[in-house]
Amino acid sequence: MPTRVDGELFASAKSSGAVHSRSAAQQIDHWARIGRALESSGSTSHRDIERVLAGEASYDDLADREQAVVRATWDEHISDGIAGLDLQVELESTSDSWVEADVDGLVVERRPDSGAPTATRA
Repeated sequence: MPTRVDGELFASAKSSGAVHSRSAAQQIDHWARIGRALESSGSTSHRDIERVLAGEASYDDLADREQAVVRATWDEHISDGIAGLDLQVELESTSDSWVEADVDGLVVERRPDSGAPTATRA
């Protein structure tokens, strides 16, 4: 049955699904089944999970299943944070140079004040 999902959720599902040989739709279905199982499980405390995510309780005090939920949530937050980074724009706004690898494996020095990067073999 067709369902609309948030673009960020779809992108995360596509990325995670590729690692597990699943389509984005299959990954979302997988996550939904896990969520349903966790919510119906009497051994998982959503309140305790929320307290850890809010920084009010210790991760180490959670049971294994609850820790898995927290790790999945942290992974999602980290992925969202990385997706929101635009380091090139940030670095270009400074007067400092930086280095990165290009698609061919060359180490490229970038300087915000010059047009052409300098490339060397790594």
